[in-house]
Amino acid sequence: MSRIDLRNAAKIGLMAGVAAASVSAIGMVQTFDERDLITNVLTLGQVLLFAASVLAGYQAAQQHTAAERGRTLLTGLIAGFLAALPVLGLVLLTALFPNIRTKLVNVSATLIQILTFGLGPSLGSLLLAAVMTLLGVGGSLIHVIPSRISRPIIIGLVSTLVLGLLSEVLLGVLRPLVGSQVTGLLFGTKGLRLVTAAVVFLLITSGYWWWSARGEEDMQLRLQAQNPERAQRMRTMRVVVGIVLLLILPFILGTYLTEVLDIVGLFILMGLGLNIVVGYAGLLDLGYVAFFAIGAYVMGILTSQSALGLTDISFWMALPIAVIVSVVAGLVLGTPVLRMRGDYLAIVTLGFGEIIRVLATSDLLKPYIGGAQGILQIRKPQIGSFQLVQPEEFYFLILAGCALAAFVSWRLSDARLGRQWMAMREDEDVAEAMGIHLVKTKLLAFAIGAGFSGLAGAIFASRLSSIFPHSFNLLISINVLSLIIVGGIGSLPGVVVGALVLVGLPELLREFAEYRLLMYGALLIVMMIRKPAGLWPSAVQQRELEGVGEETDTFPSERALHPETHEPMSEQVVEASTTTVRGS
Repeated sequence: MSRIDLRNAAKIGLMAGVAAASVSAIGMVQTFDERDLITNVLTLGQVLLFAASVLAGYQAAQQHTAAERGRTLLTGLIAGFLAALPVLGLVLLTALFPNIRTKLVNVSATLIQILTFGLGPSLGSLLLAAVMTLLGVGGSLIHVIPSRISRPIIIGLVSTLVLGLLSEVLLGVLRPLVGSQVTGLLFGTKGLRLVTAAVVFLLITSGYWWWSARGEEDMQLRLQAQNPERAQRMRTMRVVVGIVLLLILPFILGTYLTEVLDIVGLFILMGLGLNIVVGYAGLLDLGYVAFFAIGAYVMGILTSQSALGLTDISFWMALPIAVIVSVVAGLVLGTPVLRMRGDYLAIVTLGFGEIIRVLATSDLLKPYIGGAQGILQIRKPQIGSFQLVQPEEFYFLILAGCALAAFVSWRLSDARLGRQWMAMREDEDVAEAMGIHLVKTKLLAFAIGAGFSGLAGAIFASRLSSIFPHSFNLLISINVLSLIIVGGIGSLPGVVVGALVLVGLPELLREFAEYRLLMYGALLIVMMIRKPAGLWPSAVQQRELEGVGEETDTFPSERALHPETHEPMSEQVVEASTTTVRGS
């Protein structure tokens, strides 16, 4: 084995070990260890700790081909062993310096027991080194085993761990349906039972193996053999089944999970609006929470039954007013930033969001919007004599708002305005040269995005019956922007996936809330490295970032050239300019 191979494996292993020691020292391993994935066998803290060795072995072995089995396994062994050294160093420090907690407050005796499997520093350290070394070899085995075998195993293992992580949620859903006796056989006090985990792993692994070997090919042949009418009926049936599932979902999940879905739905609604501004038009807006706050405060002022209420109108009458005011605010923000781009635009929009937050807490507007005390007794939506109060009832209102926003975004993406947004996102100068009116196009993006955010804010205010300024801080804008990036910029399904991952999952794992921002940052780093286009990217974004599709098969000389610079123009600019010329 060459010196370069050893150096690379050592570097990767030590980096992974430092990461494992760091998450242990800040308390993540101890906190996550309280959540069992497989009862009395495997915890989330252990997965977090041992994942460093597996990833180190996998990453270090990438430099070898599948034929170099001996070198591949040896590289994984070295990387796994070196990944254990920083963690062993942490155990050694606690043994040599018992007062280390004065500097590292989270390095407790409980953490050392977790790291040493409760066997003491000496024997436990040896076992820890052996386990992490073997896991490093296991990570390198992924390159040795054929993908048709390794991929189903990885999918089955990850799926089993995810089900164990969500075992409490599944237990709450299944207990009313099948009874406590059946769920007691499947789940332990925390996590899946060992037999249940083994059965789930075998089912998912064998099912995925069959699908990749035979099922997917058979499905493709059947789809190709279908006539257009039958294919259309199948698509219609899938849409109908999806709609029915969304309508009955709150009755299956129960109150708590429906409450989580309501929160996710509000972020989806905001994400669809910001996706127009950032994903379609390419305008980085960090003050998006301002429109959310404006919609909420307008709803509170118009419908509150307290002394701050200016009128006594219903939710349905106040809702369009809140949206219109948010749209006007979007136009007000868009007007002074028409000539700004990139970082300058982000700073100005950030300032606008902070201005709204400061005004909401100021004494100047306290007689009108309540200042730090907020607005109370906001009216609930009412249909006849029926008032929407429970999370299951608000679910349908939020679902209708998301469906409306998704339909409008979908129609706009293929319309002339949507192509103009995408052309402007690619290159404003070229888009303007081809006849696109930048002022109108930018203002429409800000206005429509602000309208969706105002709609979410109005529903949010009515849902809580009270609003306070601290509910509209900068973190809301960061969360919405993050879910767009993680899901896929410019992708409507990506907004939903991003909201489920970044909003829904942390809500289900509330005990890990203190590490939410850390997990956000780590997830964004991984996404930018491994899947820069997002979890569910749009076709255009995937072609741009991954270089697949029609553009990779087209030589520059075959693409449209700019009339002045004679350089190839992007697909969005060509399509938008063609549509603009046709429209004019």
